[in-house]
Amino acid sequence: MASSSRVAMDGDFMRHAEYTPKSTVQSETDIDKRFAGTLMAVGLGVAAAGFAGRYAFHLWRPLGQVITEAAKKLPTTSFSAYYKGGFEQKMTRREASLVLGISPTSTKAKVRESHRRIMVLNHPDKGGSPYLAAKINEAKDLLESGPRR
Repeated sequence: MASSSRVAMDGDFMRHAEYTPKSTVQSETDIDKRFAGTLMAVGLGVAAAGFAGRYAFHLWRPLGQVITEAAKKLPTTSFSAYYKGGFEQKMTRREASLVLGISPTSTKAKVRESHRRIMVLNHPDKGGSPYLAAKINEAKDLLESGPRR
């Protein structure tokens, strides 16, 4: 009997051994569980980003009003690289250098290069203003006439 129970036990072991995987390849259920976990993590991340965005938009409204009011108080000339104002009756060296976008102490070569670049953009034959072209030429003549290097 002892040997028959041992055979039965060995038979049970063999019966269960048939159903255990013999390789280290992951089963489909393990892969499905990992995939489901990844999808859950991605879903929670998207939800968290959505709630954070919603919170930021609610917070932005009053903050946006404060920023707009502060921006209105700032002088607008500080944000512009261009000279705000009309031309003087008689052009000065300062105004000529502003027109050409160079330093008042620039060399003649720098004055010519800047004049050419600006005239290409503002030439009357290319749709530019004859008045602006005249002022650009006047600025070049004034800066070249003085004692320069």
